[in-house]
Amino acid sequence: MPWQDIVTIREKSPLVHNITNYVVMNTTANALLAVGASPVMAHAVEEVEELAAVAGALVINIGTLSPPWVEAMLLAGRAAKKNGVPLVFDPVGCGATRLRSRAAQELIQNARPSIIRGNASEIHALLHAGSGGKGVDSLLRPDQIENEATELSRATGAVVSVSGPVDLIVQGDKAVRVANGHPLMARVTGMGCTASAVTGAFAAVNDSPLKAAAHAMALMGVAGEMAAERCQGPGSFWPLFLDTLSLIQESDLARRLKVQW
Repeated sequence: MPWQDIVTIREKSPLVHNITNYVVMNTTANALLAVGASPVMAHAVEEVEELAAVAGALVINIGTLSPPWVEAMLLAGRAAKKNGVPLVFDPVGCGATRLRSRAAQELIQNARPSIIRGNASEIHALLHAGSGGKGVDSLLRPDQIENEATELSRATGAVVSVSGPVDLIVQGDKAVRVANGHPLMARVTGMGCTASAVTGAFAAVNDSPLKAAAHAMALMGVAGEMAAERCQGPGSFWPLFLDTLSLIQESDLARRLKVQW
């Protein structure tokens, strides 16, 4: 049950340092604020080590890469590792280009993420260092790559959180499934990136990466369902989703949660 984590996030407002892509900076910052966390979006090589060292969590997202950004991500990732700060890594579009695949492998090897969160094609590409999805879109479902997600978790020591119609979160031999969500979520830019950012907020307050990842996906799914019931389409979905993140109550989760541990 993610409720206690939500209460803690709202009470403590943990600092979540994001090195993320241009497309979603505003989106994910607003989502973190709505959950109750304190976002900082900073990617300058001159300051990322300092910020990562004092943050409650670090979120690295490779959606819009360039060589200086890769350098900043590596510096921040190493600083987070050195200071015991949990790192959530989102390998956006991994497998689509050599740049993305190479950067993703470097980050995993040098920064050692606590949680790797992506779609099924991205997770497949991470494990095989080969082709993945259609740009940032997945051509696979989580249930099709459960063995690969388990293998990646064992190889990296990270929790692997795979988003899809039924989210799959694995840590070694343990697997959690979250069946909440709504198809409309796939029609709004940055929902996957938002899931990674929100996972960072949960990782900042929960010492269990498995529980943090599962609780974040559960909140995302339930909030998506509630917003979809009141919206008219993708344009009105997003503000209602933000409102729901901010206003959701324990009773909403108790009534709607579809989580298999």
